[in-house]
Amino acid sequence: MQANQRHNIKGNSPWESPVGYSRAVRVGNVVAVSGTTATLADGSIAHKNDPYGQTVQALKNIEAALLSAEAKLSDVIRTRIYVTDITIWQEVGRAHGEFFAAIRPAATMVEVKALIDADMLVEIEADAIIC
Repeated sequence: MQANQRHNIKGNSPWESPVGYSRAVRVGNVVAVSGTTATLADGSIAHKNDPYGQTVQALKNIEAALLSAEAKLSDVIRTRIYVTDITIWQEVGRAHGEFFAAIRPAATMVEVKALIDADMLVEIEADAIIC
């Protein structure tokens, strides 16, 4: 990949085309991963009513997007976590910690009123720099 060439990575969200976004974008050694949920390849939401399971699936989806951009979880420097109910923070945090315990990116978790699908409990963004 050339230094400033833009590479858009497609994901499995049914909203990417209508809304006009990519799962991730890589420019140079920087990768930005869009808000990612527990959406499966068929467009369904995994682990309904399970914040831990949804967080694990969202992070697996982020990892897949990073791999498509020739990056890895250890390149992540920042995550932003959106939850529809802040009382689930421990389950969400436990899953995040399992993926990032050794990496320890800067992170934020906030409660939001709703996500695009009522079955979604968690949405996560990630920024990575490939070193």
